[in-house]
Parts: sequence; structure tokens; C-alpha cells
Amino acid sequence: MTDLTDLTRLCPPPNPPLNIRWDTVEAELGMPLPQDYKQLAERYGPGKFCDYIHLFHPHGVTEFVQLTGPMPSWIRAHLRKDHDQGTHPVPHHPDQLFACGSTDNGEYLFWITDPAAAPDRWRIAVNEARGPRWFTYDGTLTAFLVSVLSGHTQVPQFPPSLLETPPEFTPSHPTLWKPGPVSDEQPVDTGAIRTWARANGYDVPPRGRIPQEIREAWQRAHQP
Repeated sequence: MTDLTDLTRLCPPPNPPLNIRWDTVEAELGMPLPQDYKQLAERYGPGKFCDYIHLFHPHGVTEFVQLTGPMPSWIRAHLRKDHDQGTHPVPHHPDQLFACGSTDNGEYLFWITDPAAAPDRWRIAVNEARGPRWFTYDGTLTAFLVSVLSGHTQVPQFPPSLLETPPEFTPSHPTLWKPGPVSDEQPVDTGAIRTWARANGYDVPPRGRIPQEIREAWQRAHQP
């Protein structure tokens, strides 16, 4: 029995499997990817687990959750700054950390890309959104999800309420805006707003309603 089989039993995928051109994805990233991640991304597609854990995906619906988008490089640049300036301890060299996911609270999930040529041996690290703590899992991303969502592994940075309801996967879909008679405000991905807000110094709650002033700041920053 594989970790992916365990995960699909624990948290059934809502979508049919995707076909992904991994040769193109790996060429764009300039590195190989773990086989378990490829199977995971194909089986589940873009989305999030427990309405909290977002996995970066080649078909991510926004640049904030695209594996090949700007976020992994942006996050690594911040880690290098923390590492060089000693702002927060970084337990692994930033060049060996590649962001593969995020949470609604602002943590990031990383592959520890050592050894670089053996991606199936990469481990998982999780940072703390607004603090110095790191958590390391000695296994693959899929095994990490199985262990966390089954309650066998508790990540200190994750909220205790994560498993108050049975684990589920929510697929992400592009949001299409159509002008309406009541409001002309374009719907947006709240996960993208939370990620942008934290990156720009706003204190945004991990769940629930996003304060209006943060939404307005997001809109101003993304006006054409």
C-alpha cells in the first residue's frame, strides 16, 4: 500500500486525474521533482487540504500557488536575507529549500532538496509564519500529509483545530467575474489575499472574514 493510496482513503480526491507535462515543468524549474509529488499533483489537482494547507501546483489558479510561479523564488530570497542577517534561524541553507506549499496562517512547506539529484529522498520542512520555529518531517510530501491528516504527526505551527472536522480536499477553480446589478467588485481568491497581506506586513486572521481595509489595500495594489 502506497502513501498516495492511504491519502486517497483518508481524504478522497474530488477530481479525475490530470495529465501534466512533467518534462516541461521540470525544465522550467531547472530541477527534477519527487515521484510522489507528481502522482499527488495528478491525482488531486490544485486545491487545499482541510481548508488550510495549499500545495503549490503546476496548474495553480493564481501566481501565489503555482509551483512554477514567482513565489518559490520570492520565498527563497527572504530566507537568504534571514540567513545572512541572522533575523531568524534557518536550519537549512536557503539554496536547499524549495517552497512546495503554504498555509492560511502564512507558514510555508519546503522540500529539503538534498541530495539534489535524488528528489525521492527529499524531506519536508515547515517554518513558522511569525516566529523562529521550524519543523522537519523525515519523509515525502505525501507521507507528511498522511501523517498530519491522520493525526499521527502534529506540527507545532498548525492550529489544534485543524482536524476538528474530517479531512477533506477542496479543489481550486479560477474565479470568473461577471458584472452584477448590486456590486461590481471582482471575486478573488481569499488565500491569495492572505498570502499577499502577510508578505506586505498586514496582520490577517488565518481563517474567517478578511478585514475590509486589507481587501481595499489588495484591490489598490492590483488595479490595472
